[in-house]
Amino acid sequence: MTKRILHVVTNVAHYDDPSEPTGLWLSELTHAYHIFEEQGYEQRIVSPQGGLSPLEPRSLSFPNYDKTAKAWRASAERMALLANTAAPDDIDSADFDAIYFTGGHAVMWDFPDSEGLQRITREIWERGGIVSSVCHGYCGLLNTELSDGTLLVAGRKLTGFAWQEEVLARVDKLVPYNAEEEMKKRGARYEKGLIPFTPKVVVDGKLVTGQNPQSAKATAKAVVAAL
Repeated sequence: MTKRILHVVTNVAHYDDPSEPTGLWLSELTHAYHIFEEQGYEQRIVSPQGGLSPLEPRSLSFPNYDKTAKAWRASAERMALLANTAAPDDIDSADFDAIYFTGGHAVMWDFPDSEGLQRITREIWERGGIVSSVCHGYCGLLNTELSDGTLLVAGRKLTGFAWQEEVLARVDKLVPYNAEEEMKKRGARYEKGLIPFTPKVVVDGKLVTGQNPQSAKATAKAVVAAL
C-alpha cells in the first residue's frame, strides 16, 4: 500500500498590518514533499479555505531559498498545486496515513480555529495515523480536540517555533500571540533546542514535530520512520 500524506498550507497573505506580507514558508513544504516523493508516497495539499496559498517573501531569499524551493517555483505544475489547494470539505481523512502542517507566520491566523482541519486531524489521529507539524505549523494543533473532548496536545511532548526565535526574527511585535506559551497553557510538554534556528525534532508516539524551518527535512524523515 502506497502511503498518503496530506500537507496543510495557509491562505493568509499578511500580518494584521497589511503592509507586512507573510504566507507559506516554501522550504517547509518542499523539503518534506521531496522526501515523501522519494519514498513514493502520494501527496495532496489542503488549506483552511482552499484555493491559493501565498508565499512568505522572506522564505524566497538566502539562506532559506534552497534548490528544492527554487525548483518548485520554477515549475508551473508545482505552483499550480499552491494556486488550487483543496478545502477541508474536499478531504476524506480515511485517504491519508499522515497529516503535515507547514509553517510561515501566516498560519498563526488561519490554522488554530479551522474546524475542517481539526476534523481531519482528529480522524487521522484516532485511526492511528501520524500527526506532524514544523515550525509555526504547530499552531494548527492548538485547539484540536479528540472525540473524548481532551486536547490532542495535552500531556504530549512537542516542539515548534520558539518565542526566542520570534524575538531574534524581529517579529515578536507583529505576531498575534506567543505560540510557545499558548501550547504550554494547553498542557503540551513543549521542548526546544539549545541553539535557536538549528534542527530540532520531537517524536511522541504518533505526534512528530519540528521546531523551525531548519527542521523540515528531519521532521519529514521522522514521519517516514513513524510510518
